[in-house]
Amino acid sequence: MVQAAGTVRDQARLADEHAITEIIHMHCRGVDRADEAALKLCYWPEATVSYGEEPAPAHPFCEDLVPAIKAFAQTHHLVSNILVDFPDSSNPALATVESYLIAFHYLKDPQGQDSEMTYLGRYLDRFEKRGNQWKIMQRTPVMSWSQNAATTHDDTHPALAALTRAGRYPDDPVYR
Repeated sequence: MVQAAGTVRDQARLADEHAITEIIHMHCRGVDRADEAALKLCYWPEATVSYGEEPAPAHPFCEDLVPAIKAFAQTHHLVSNILVDFPDSSNPALATVESYLIAFHYLKDPQGQDSEMTYLGRYLDRFEKRGNQWKIMQRTPVMSWSQNAATTHDDTHPALAALTRAGRYPDDPVYR
């Protein structure tokens, strides 16, 4: 993967890499805001995801992900180390992408036993370009490790009390 590491890319290749990165970032927004439309925008209609033993259709997965994410008070997905490769020089409309992932899942407990599940891993994606648009054709998350810990959230702290609060679609400030 990434056979051209360190090679100066032309403008078209840089534009492709930027479009791919934008989809990866939009997926994080879609998850954290529980925004089904944003999630589906990231996948071609026939795309698959491999969150289990067998690949599953991506669009129904996006539909099911929204209520699952809403079980958490908040989530926060961060991607980094995005490596894009175009492995087939005869087909520049295909790309393989590896993105490192840290995801925080805050679970508010009615009895005050709040917890946080932190997931560390990578996304291995196969992207396809159609016309002038890149989207995911296949996604496989790869787990490095996860941890669960008790946590607290003090939104009344003077340094934080006046800050705008995050929400889910359509209530998050990003949709205003």
